[in-house]
Amino acid sequence: MTDLPLFPEAQLRAFTHQVFLKIGCSEEHAAQATDVLIAADLRGIDSHGVARLSGYVRLWEANRIKTKPEMRVVHETPSTATLDADEALGLVSGPEAMRLAIEKARVYGSGWVAVENSNHFGIAAYHAMMALEEDMIGIAMTNASPLVAPTHSIERMLGTNPMCFAWPAKNHPPFIADMATAAAANGKLEIAQRSGKAIPPTWVQGKNGEWSTNADELKNGGSLLTLGSTPENGSHKGYALSAVVDLFSGVLSGANFGPWVPPFVSFLPVQPDLPGKGIGHFFGVLRVDAFRPKDAYFQAMDQWISRFKAAKRKDEEIPVIIPGEPEFEFTARRKTEGIPLVAPVIKDLEELAHKLDLRL
Repeated sequence: MTDLPLFPEAQLRAFTHQVFLKIGCSEEHAAQATDVLIAADLRGIDSHGVARLSGYVRLWEANRIKTKPEMRVVHETPSTATLDADEALGLVSGPEAMRLAIEKARVYGSGWVAVENSNHFGIAAYHAMMALEEDMIGIAMTNASPLVAPTHSIERMLGTNPMCFAWPAKNHPPFIADMATAAAANGKLEIAQRSGKAIPPTWVQGKNGEWSTNADELKNGGSLLTLGSTPENGSHKGYALSAVVDLFSGVLSGANFGPWVPPFVSFLPVQPDLPGKGIGHFFGVLRVDAFRPKDAYFQAMDQWISRFKAAKRKDEEIPVIIPGEPEFEFTARRKTEGIPLVAPVIKDLEELAHKLDLRL
């Protein structure tokens, strides 16, 4: 339960759709972009839902997003492709690339698509989960603007660089491992900022490398820490995972990488002399029956989930969860009860409605 105002999914979906139409998206692209954002809110990833809507509008106003892109495949083999997104919304180019990967997997057993010249693509889970509709395994990742310092550094070199792996199951909800490779996603800092709360000291460091519980530390020149937070706790592993996402999404695709990835916020300038084009993504799809009979896979997958759910508990009151399970529970509840929004997000949406002559 929550004390926050609840908004019906249909209301937020209709408003978001109208916003994307207002900035010039086609009906198809507006519906697709809306679906990605609303999926984030339904799954409880509040930082990547309608809270981001005005950010995309500001990028469009700054001429950093094209709402009528001409996306095209610039390199291709039977099972791989590179898509130039032509500065499209990542909310649109991501699903387009994933559909291409699925088509290739149908024919060849796997499909792999890199994307260059794109923008922020929302939650990685949305894209990876598209493969589940075909009883396939989905993989999605993206690089992002530099906010994270490598182990032993105080310089922002990497984004939060999320990755998601979606595994279909038959008698259980699918396994969805959706995570940032930083100690905390930037969205969690944004939520803390809106609520005025302190953050754990293992999320960010100050500009000189000191621990900080200030959610505004990034504005003061600080940086996010990688997954693991300290070398003793494995921050070098988080650094390596984040780097892998950057290499797949940027170096392999032809997009920008490392400290050159363009910022999501429109008020920060894009650096000159960039090594690539826009933000990069990477998608993979695997047909399970390319490895073993589908029935045998599903039997084993369900057995895996059942056994882990039955693992001996540390506390009998706290169940062992399967990755993705809480998000499915959020979705079921929010589809019925509505989507909670904090006051700053409501105010942001009301201002957006006024600017575009719409009703929230």
